[in-house]
This record gives sequence, C-alpha cells and structure tokens, in this order.
Amino acid sequence: MATEKLKIKISIADRVYPLSIRPEQEEGLRKAAKKIEETIKSFEQNYAVRDKQDVLAMSALQFAAETEQSKISGSQDIEKASFKLEELERLVNKQLK
Repeated sequence: MATEKLKIKISIADRVYPLSIRPEQEEGLRKAAKKIEETIKSFEQNYAVRDKQDVLAMSALQFAAETEQSKISGSQDIEKASFKLEELERLVNKQLK
C-alpha cells in the first residue's frame, strides 16, 4: 500500500520550497530548515556577506564539514570500542583457562 504524501512548504533564504514528503519526514525537514536559517543569519551577522548564494555556499560547506567530522569521530569511537572488547575477551579467556 502506498504511503500517503504530505505537502509542506519549507522556507530557506527567503525562498519557499514546496515538498511532497512522507509524514515521518516532516519534523526532521523542518528542524533542518530552521538550522539552515540560523546558520545563514549567523553568517550574515558575522561576515560582510551580501549575496545569498555566498551565504548558502558557506552554510553548505559548514554542514558538509560537520558531517565528515562526525563520520571520523564515529569511526574512531567504533575502533576504540572494538579494541576494548577484544581486550575484555582476552581477559575473560585468560580467566576461563
């Protein structure tokens, strides 16, 4: 059975984007749009940027950098946890022998 689509409008950088989405996507999309708007506002206040295209490009770069950094951090966390689990396994095996 096809999932019912929800029609919403998201505003980013003074433009409205009509979207057809699954209902469970709405909250995430609205939060993402709000975060983009906050980032744009911050760049406009802190830098002499007049062109919306420049502000959008800077925002996109910031979000992409955050995503890449979280991938690296997540990978490092997994490696640390894996090492600790292997260490625990060695200790348990040692005690069982």
